[in-house]
Amino acid sequence: MTQEELRLAADRDRTAYWKRWGSYLSERQWGTVREDYSPDGTAWEFFPHDHARSRAYRWGEDGIAGISDNHQRLCFAIALWNGEDAILKERLFGLTGNQGNHGEDVKEYYFYLDNTPTHSYMKYLYKYPQAAFPYNQLVEENRRRDRQSPEFELINTGIFDQDRYFDVFVEYAKASADDILIEISVINRGPEAKTLHLLPTLWFRNTWSWTDSQEEKPWLKISQSNSQLSTIEAYHPSLETRWLYCNETPELLFTENETNNQRLFGVNNTSPYVKDGINNYLVNGQKTDVNPNRIGTKFAARYELNIGAGETKKIRLRLSDAQDLTAPFGTEFDTVWQQRQREADEFYQRICPLPMSEDKRNVQRQAFAGMLWSKQFYYYVIEEWLKGDPAGPVPPTSRLSGRNHEWFHVFNDDIISMPDKWEYPWFAAWDLAFHVIPLSMIDPEFAKLQLSRLTREWYMHPNGQLPAYEWAFGDVNPPVHAWAAWQVYQIEQKIYGHADKKFLESVFQKLLLNFTWWVNRKDLEGRNIFQGGFLGMDNIGVFDRSVQLPTGGYLQQADGTSWMAMYCLNMLTIALELAKDNSTYEDIASKFFEHFLYIADAMNGVGDAEIALWDEDDGFYYDALHSPDGHQFPMKVRSLVGLIPLCAVSILESETLDRLPGFHQRTQWFLQNRHDLTRNIACMHTQGMGERRLLAIVYPDKLRRILEKMLDATEFFSPYGIRSVSKVHASHPYVLKVDGQEHRVDYEPAESTTGMFGGNSNWRGPIWFPINYLLLESLQKFYSYFGDDFKVECPTGSGQMMTLKEVSIALGERLIEIFLADASGQRPFYGGTEKFQTDPNWRNLILFNEYFHGDNGAGIGASHQTGWTGLIAKLIQECSEQALSDDI
Repeated sequence: MTQEELRLAADRDRTAYWKRWGSYLSERQWGTVREDYSPDGTAWEFFPHDHARSRAYRWGEDGIAGISDNHQRLCFAIALWNGEDAILKERLFGLTGNQGNHGEDVKEYYFYLDNTPTHSYMKYLYKYPQAAFPYNQLVEENRRRDRQSPEFELINTGIFDQDRYFDVFVEYAKASADDILIEISVINRGPEAKTLHLLPTLWFRNTWSWTDSQEEKPWLKISQSNSQLSTIEAYHPSLETRWLYCNETPELLFTENETNNQRLFGVNNTSPYVKDGINNYLVNGQKTDVNPNRIGTKFAARYELNIGAGETKKIRLRLSDAQDLTAPFGTEFDTVWQQRQREADEFYQRICPLPMSEDKRNVQRQAFAGMLWSKQFYYYVIEEWLKGDPAGPVPPTSRLSGRNHEWFHVFNDDIISMPDKWEYPWFAAWDLAFHVIPLSMIDPEFAKLQLSRLTREWYMHPNGQLPAYEWAFGDVNPPVHAWAAWQVYQIEQKIYGHADKKFLESVFQKLLLNFTWWVNRKDLEGRNIFQGGFLGMDNIGVFDRSVQLPTGGYLQQADGTSWMAMYCLNMLTIALELAKDNSTYEDIASKFFEHFLYIADAMNGVGDAEIALWDEDDGFYYDALHSPDGHQFPMKVRSLVGLIPLCAVSILESETLDRLPGFHQRTQWFLQNRHDLTRNIACMHTQGMGERRLLAIVYPDKLRRILEKMLDATEFFSPYGIRSVSKVHASHPYVLKVDGQEHRVDYEPAESTTGMFGGNSNWRGPIWFPINYLLLESLQKFYSYFGDDFKVECPTGSGQMMTLKEVSIALGERLIEIFLADASGQRPFYGGTEKFQTDPNWRNLILFNEYFHGDNGAGIGASHQTGWTGLIAKLIQECSEQALSDDI
């Protein structure tokens, strides 16, 4: 067992709290729903970036390369000033949803380079321009551009020309669970000497300004200061006292983490020392804005670094629970530093000991780093948020019937995996289901905790619905959480040898409630055809599927129904595993088997001519529009909607059936007595490879016909994965006219050209990792049943026949190639950005975008959505295992 695994075990057993401190600071707290107290829910405008430096946050904190304790009482991050900017660089800048021509977008360059599950070692890189940051230019130029134009990025301003920027590396290494070593390395990449003001900052989250009670206020003050060392004491009533040791002789600046009401609202401040006091002192020369008594709730150590061209300067600090360390930066510092770096290498070598290229290993390591840096303290108590704070203004009454008012029970106070800590700094239920796959490879306890939290009573609605995301908890996402729970269970068993059935059973019990909610709320006519609505894939349909249709009536959704079939099979799989120790679950497994048959029957239109999600002429599944007068017709958009049925597949091992005779007997009864339900689907009639049985919506003929399109380069099969909409719609868009208005779907391989769902994501052509991963896994399942005898042409029209295993490998390799340097050294995900492709200080830095261009693989959307794009770490593992197996 590696040292990192021993730390994980100690944290799990609560003998040492190695996860008390971690990379839990958000990268954007402004513009979030939590901080929005407007009457009309305009979160971006209510709390803009311009307010962030001056206004205390209510529900969380943000910063650059920051850390905090697990309840975010005490925070640490860096601030920077190049002598040119109009404000301190304390947080990352980006455009709001209304400013960007493709929605919100961070306009900074930062990279997650390394991290371990206990955060015993962490590394982060921020690239800071030496010229004045072009805030206004970024806003104005993007506002000028329309949705047909590409986004205007920071690098397009020319601010990085001649390498006139600083590389700021921030690293952390823990000497113990509560003793954190910090090293900040600044490299001047430019051609001439430059000065940088580096301000490591320590502050308390403001918890005292919102109540009428006399809550004891935390404080920071000087403990000691001399020519070699300064020490800051940090006291909080619910957190043991900490000390921040600062080497050398920085200027020590103190203020309060409280709102500057004078600047923002024209109201007198209760204290002369406010949140932007350090900014005003340094940038504006307002010397009275920091506390001369050197005490407060926000502190910064100002280091003025004069750095020559190509030179590196380092600053060391130490945040510790130990008082009066005699040599905080002595030889022990170096020893621990080197040890933690070595232990991080040993841990990741243990996770992936397989032979692979250094390029692949680098991509996988940075993917894991991104997953861990994307953990965030998420605090949101709906009752308090709706009613307002005792010390604050009374909220408008519209709040009580507005956003999330039906989720009064929600009480979130946890470390949660975020999709992207700037663009989406809030948990998203279906994203989270994919996050836990790579997380379970390196920290199965944290992965399990994510799913357990989501299904607990302070998250899940009493009716069984899971909260979607803070902008609309009531939106409906695909029900993939049973699939995720089973994946986590299997991965932990494979890598760590632990089959955690207690976890599996606990999540299963809660998901029974969620399954019941789906059946009762989303099957309008009780015919096992599901409407779902939004279902996560934003603008993939002709209409916005989350609102009332312009035609009236409703959509019978091929993907919604397929998701439910998949949900049935996932619950069936878990029930069968639990039944091995508790025969009660055999009855439950039988129920899910029966329910799957009904859904699959309805999906394929057997016995009911009105329901026709499968189009026999096209050999594809489509949504069907059900109008108010009862008329129904297919919406013939060739998209992922028609591929999701492939994901409703499960394999039953012969050993399982032999071990559970009660379940086996009940399934046999259905096979013998309900031919109407089983004649047109794969339902265990025939044994496959290894005497396995198959449950699936699509069987050989349908499977071949769907794969013919999916593997066609002129339709779905891109050099970099499966497109979300067929390329056939580039020349043949789908058009529907309603009341004189045209609704259409074109193939759009890059950014969206519509404002649907804010316009910042696009499911009409690009490649999305989560669905590609599910399709790849489904191919593997089909192969485990059909074996080598079942082959398809891949790519379609090539004349090359492949087994489904070979197809899955080919798909995995295409996805991986998005990130790897090709023969010319180019990485597809960086697109045409020359500096990223060729500069040695950029080209090996990996970004994990939200989605990817359907034709050239360029990264699009949120730039740090390691969340579900972090699945690349698992794909690299699987491909390396397969390569090793083939060699043997």
